[in-house]
Amino acid sequence: MTELLTYGYMQRALLAAVLIGGICSAIGVYVVLRGLSFIGAGISHASFGGVAIGVALGVNPIASAIVFCLLVAWAIGFVSRKGSIKEDTAVGIFFASTMAVGVLIVGLMEGYRVDLMSYLFGSIIAVTRQDLLMTFAVTAAVAVLIAVFFKDLLFVVFDPEAAQVAGLPVEWLYYLLLSMMALVIVTSIKVVGIVLVSALVVIPAAAALQLTERFNSAVLISVAVGIGSCVSGLFVADQLGVSPGAAIVLLEAGVFALSALASPVRRRNMG
Repeated sequence: MTELLTYGYMQRALLAAVLIGGICSAIGVYVVLRGLSFIGAGISHASFGGVAIGVALGVNPIASAIVFCLLVAWAIGFVSRKGSIKEDTAVGIFFASTMAVGVLIVGLMEGYRVDLMSYLFGSIIAVTRQDLLMTFAVTAAVAVLIAVFFKDLLFVVFDPEAAQVAGLPVEWLYYLLLSMMALVIVTSIKVVGIVLVSALVVIPAAAALQLTERFNSAVLISVAVGIGSCVSGLFVADQLGVSPGAAIVLLEAGVFALSALASPVRRRNMG
């Protein structure tokens, strides 16, 4: 294991695992408590359209996916809040249509683009220095936003009506949360791929909320689960010769299962 860390690709993968595991898990607590998990899945699948656009235009696919998914996240928020359809319906519409954009672009491009299809499943060991710099920038930006708006976001998540009465810009904070989701989800594509990326946001937070009802504690536990699973999954995948993304998500799922079985929160609610 020590020998692996002498390789540059493994060092980059390990740093990416820590950054992605930490920031996805931190934002995930807000997402789960606010009931936005399905939107997270919709954004992750929408990123395929953004990646395809980037490949077709010859620009960085992750950068194009970030712009595309920010627009999709805002559109979902606008349609669900201002329109006459429910949030889950809006997600379903954009989920399918944005994936279709990606499929259409793939079909129009000459030849079969293996690089494009690889984004569906990801490969953390293929993270480049450029990917790492972008990951660090997004992680730092989202961490600063969480720190600055920590109390406001918490108020909006638990009681949006009271937050509105208190004079907080609830709608703006809602779009801020959607934007942060889009940023961390798209940046995490290289780690586990489009198909599994929403799990990095949802599962650690869900596990943490099985163990505590205190928000600060839930964030710390979620981050520990996320980073621990990402780092452990990286080494497990290397030893077993399996997909790192699958190993990471299955480890997180295992932690959730154990947390649910031992959950003091569930026992209190049942009692």
